Amino acid sequence: MKDYIKLAWRNIWRNKRRTLICAASIFFGVVLSSFMSSMQEGSYEMYIKTIVNFYSGYIQVHQKGYWDDKVINNTLDYSSLKTQMPAIKGITVSTPRLENYALASLEDITKGVMVIGISPQKEDSITNLSKRVSEGSYLADGDAGVILGSALAKYMKVGVNDTLVLLSQGYHGVSAAGKYPVRGIIKQPSPDLDRRVVYMDVTTAQELFSAQERLTSLVIMVKDADDVPRIKRELAAKLGEEYEVMDWKEMNSMLIKQIDSDRASGVIMKGILYIIIAFGIFGTVMMMTAERRKEFGVLVAVGMQKYKLEYVVAMETVMLGFVGVITGIAASIPLLWYFMLHPIPLTGQAAETVMLMGFEPIMPFSMIPPIFYYQAITIFVFTLLIGIYPVLNISRMKISKALRS
Repeated sequence: MKDYIKLAWRNIWRNKRRTLICAASIFFGVVLSSFMSSMQEGSYEMYIKTIVNFYSGYIQVHQKGYWDDKVINNTLDYSSLKTQMPAIKGITVSTPRLENYALASLEDITKGVMVIGISPQKEDSITNLSKRVSEGSYLADGDAGVILGSALAKYMKVGVNDTLVLLSQGYHGVSAAGKYPVRGIIKQPSPDLDRRVVYMDVTTAQELFSAQERLTSLVIMVKDADDVPRIKRELAAKLGEEYEVMDWKEMNSMLIKQIDSDRASGVIMKGILYIIIAFGIFGTVMMMTAERRKEFGVLVAVGMQKYKLEYVVAMETVMLGFVGVITGIAASIPLLWYFMLHPIPLTGQAAETVMLMGFEPIMPFSMIPPIFYYQAITIFVFTLLIGIYPVLNISRMKISKALRS
């Protein structure tokens, strides 16, 4: 076995040009497919991170039925939930929210808005709202003021220290009305939220909507995204059927479907790339087999058994694939690491389109391990399948014809 491996290794370097051509086709195939996969997975990670960190969190707890009918009457009793909320390993922060729609008014300008009652400090640890303040200041815990999106402020001609009037319907149909000073204006990455969201302290929101100690959701962040399924199961088991516990995938099912659809189209593109690579390798192996036909005939004629020759030639093909794959991965890692640290900025219409969707105008990259070993395994399997060709060629070889070739 050791002698066969040594012989196969020496054989592939007898013709360095041929070996380098074959290894180069595999090398560039691994690099290109890794680059494509990294860019694709990086985009998905950015979308998920933006959605999770900006609004939904990894897990939310609601009153049962709230997600299907998002009205303030389906709120949960926070005082009761606090006593039942278990201490689960992996949860980093949980923040309360009370959401409801209202009519915002300033002088003769009115607009429908979404009012979100938050715990300012906890919310900031999740969504970093304080870093988006463009004018004024961020809310403090217990603050009686509000902050709102820049597009909404521009439409309503609202400035810092102006007073905003909110009219709505509160818990169980109670009339809700109040005047609130504008503490700050924030620039939301999502144009839709920038046009319609007003934030206030959760206790202030509960007073406005006559919903003391009631919440629409409890938003939970976790230390490791891989722990979400476990934490969700534990929460659901300990809180009981009175509450619904949903993870970010359930709350963003449309995004997951879009990612799955885009990933499927990416598989088709990579499939085309793999086929091109496979034909490049196959062409090199065919050339190698044809050039060495007389050599194979001489070896069999002097007494070498065909199955041993087949084994050596198959080992040569495997080694060619191994060299190409290893060098391809070795080159991909620093390249993708650089682009992960320095994502490609988008400009022009592409940047505007991405920003309208609420995402940062960059082309991010990912370094998750499957990006590398999936490419390596796929191309290595192609190489093994192509290695069948010289084996079959040797098994069917007529020694007399091979010696005259």
